[in-house]
Amino acid sequence: MWEVRVALGPDPVTGRSGVRSFTVHGDRQAAEHARERWAAKAELVREKGRARPGISVGDLLVEWVHADHGWRPSTVIGYRSVVGSLRGDRLAGRRAVDVRPPVLTAAMRAWRALGCSEATVYARIRVLRSALGWACVQRIIDVFPLDGMPTTPHVGVRMHVPADGVRDLIGHAEAAVRGARTGHGEDDPLVHKAEQVLLLTRLAADSGARRGELAALRVDDLDGRVLTISRGTSHEIVGPTKTGQIRRITLGETAAELWRTSVATWRLRNDGTLGPWLFSPHHDHARRLTTGGLGHWFAELATDAGQPDVTLHRLRHSVATALVSRGDLLQAQYRLGHRDPMTTLRTYSHVMPLTDTDAATTLDDLYR
Repeated sequence: MWEVRVALGPDPVTGRSGVRSFTVHGDRQAAEHARERWAAKAELVREKGRARPGISVGDLLVEWVHADHGWRPSTVIGYRSVVGSLRGDRLAGRRAVDVRPPVLTAAMRAWRALGCSEATVYARIRVLRSALGWACVQRIIDVFPLDGMPTTPHVGVRMHVPADGVRDLIGHAEAAVRGARTGHGEDDPLVHKAEQVLLLTRLAADSGARRGELAALRVDDLDGRVLTISRGTSHEIVGPTKTGQIRRITLGETAAELWRTSVATWRLRNDGTLGPWLFSPHHDHARRLTTGGLGHWFAELATDAGQPDVTLHRLRHSVATALVSRGDLLQAQYRLGHRDPMTTLRTYSHVMPLTDTDAATTLDDLYR
């Protein structure tokens, strides 16, 4: 005697998943045949309302990652990588509606025990939450199983580069330009590269732009001291910025003058003509330097300057830290291109200026 249970989909009144249970007499093969027959009928019932409470986490992730979300190319690649790792996990075999907070907490402990980093754990949780939320909206599942579970915070504090470190990088880049001009001719590729690395370092430390935004800059994006950031790269495809917004920021006089003199010098080397891209592996600037190439150039500079752990993105954190520590939260939000000021506050709240001096004085007088 066998008991067979089949999920019938959400109840129209309560919204909870309905289950049909029935008894089958005979051997296991007869029970399997009965289960398949009833499951096929139940699938027809579920498809009418799009709810499929029996769908597994692995199958749901496949449907989610292949749906049309309007993601940027780099986002698609990142999510597919996480989905691939999750489909090889034990969690992939569970029903999606059963992935409740205790189940996910246990999975997080198991991942950490296997040596997964906090960043990896956070990425998996973010993908699971997004996929389950999408499935609930699409009526693939009838309930959001992680309801009430707080989101996993970002890992660690965003490490900035101290002002002395940034000045040292800029000074090292300037010395590299002087050294290249002394040891090579003006038309030497090493001179052209050193000049671009200096401009890149200065712009990253002044604008706070993302690496993809820096890689997509054109020579005519600067008007006076006003820089217009309207493009970005995603998996080396030039498109809108990460948030889809265009922003205009004012550069410091030194950075703006360095931009103008560099472009003028490059034009003279090319008989008065110059391609559209600000950073390029060639003298004519007709082809854009890749985002990876931009990072590689800066990594070489940081290593030569004795700061191998500094990346372009850390200079972005330096801009945010400098502004937020002065209380200029909205200026930091706009300069960094965050869509929501809460993103800036949540990420850089640790450097907000302390304003409780009066409270400290009151308590000190009280206990004296």
